[in-house]
Amino acid sequence: MSEIETYYDISKFSNDHIKMLRLANELGKNGFSERAAEYDKSATFPQQNYQELADNGFLKLVIPKENGGFGFSLAEYATIGAEIGKYCGATALTFNMHTSSMLWSRFMYEMPNLTVQQKKEFQKMREKQFKNVVEQNALYSQPISEGGNNWTSDPIKTNCVKVDGGWVINGFKKFASLAGHCDYYSIVCTEHFPNKAPSHEDTMDFAVHKDSPGLSVVGEWDPMGMRGTSSMDLLMKDVFVSEQDLMMPPGVFSKTLPHWPAMMATLTPSYMGQAQGIYDYTVKYLKGELEGLPPIDRRVYPTKRASVGKMYQQLTSMRVQWFSAMMEAQGFPNKNQVMRLYCAHIAVMDGVQELAALAIRTCGGQSMLKSLPLERMYRDSRCGALMLPYTSEIMEDYLSVMSLYENEEIDHMPSDTVSARTSMWRPDTAPISS
Repeated sequence: MSEIETYYDISKFSNDHIKMLRLANELGKNGFSERAAEYDKSATFPQQNYQELADNGFLKLVIPKENGGFGFSLAEYATIGAEIGKYCGATALTFNMHTSSMLWSRFMYEMPNLTVQQKKEFQKMREKQFKNVVEQNALYSQPISEGGNNWTSDPIKTNCVKVDGGWVINGFKKFASLAGHCDYYSIVCTEHFPNKAPSHEDTMDFAVHKDSPGLSVVGEWDPMGMRGTSSMDLLMKDVFVSEQDLMMPPGVFSKTLPHWPAMMATLTPSYMGQAQGIYDYTVKYLKGELEGLPPIDRRVYPTKRASVGKMYQQLTSMRVQWFSAMMEAQGFPNKNQVMRLYCAHIAVMDGVQELAALAIRTCGGQSMLKSLPLERMYRDSRCGALMLPYTSEIMEDYLSVMSLYENEEIDHMPSDTVSARTSMWRPDTAPISS
């Protein structure tokens, strides 16, 4: 596999960042890549990979230093996640679900539009969750999708109702990655009130322990790609939670999409890493350097050389867009930053599919065999563009609207379709101080 120096200027990275990048590659080369085929074949969770990630401190990458973590930025995490994705897409994708839960607690707390009371409550909530990870290596899942419901447009259907001492949750989550293998599920739900329609502003986020009464993992998991994510369904029937289980104050979660949009683009590291892995595999295959295969030099064919040159060009373009967008990620970005983020997301999610298809065509018929990793990479690559909240179609819609309408026009523009525009970025620079 390519070394990090081949696509990053690491002179600008911190020593801790470089150390974790190299460690991710070491784990990938000496275990993740070797086990990926079996996890894919059996559609089982990469348990050993996670044990190694936990043992080496990866679960606390973005937790603040004062809370015992590394305090890495979103961009630093993204580059580390991409290195994991080079070797096992399913491990990188599920690892993001855990890290995203920590990212929300890290960065939403720092938002200037929280009240003083929200800030005070939030501090206690996140300290508890950070402690679980730092001291116990607790693993968090982040199931939001509900199947058939576009949660970026309509309020989340899973609901909670206030009762004595806390709330009761009822609902269903689809594609609950890490199902049955995490310690806590970050359950996003809508609080229901008598005589009031469900609202985005009433969104709640609870850390629900895996052994909570009424919580169950249901269904089977036998997908085309990303088979090691263990993304089965999650059913909640009268699950009780208390104030101590809140991951953030009521209403704060709904600010993430419009005010910290890059935190919803953290599915991309896995696919950026896969793109690099696909390219690296193709180069080694054509050089005849793959272990277990005859050392046949296929570089003599000009058509194959031309294809690899095209792959490198696209890979580099993807990474430049993506890395730039991750580096400038922040709360309350401006319109141009957000549009670049949306473009980068499309470039990665659509680009990795194109690279995988070109790699198979370039390597030839043998590359389709399940005994070789390219077939798995191809199937895994197909999944990214389908994932909410930023599917390729939603990103294209956002870009078209933002290109043609001014900010104040967006909510009043004529439309004959129901879109996800309630979750689009919104400029809001007026902090709440009381």
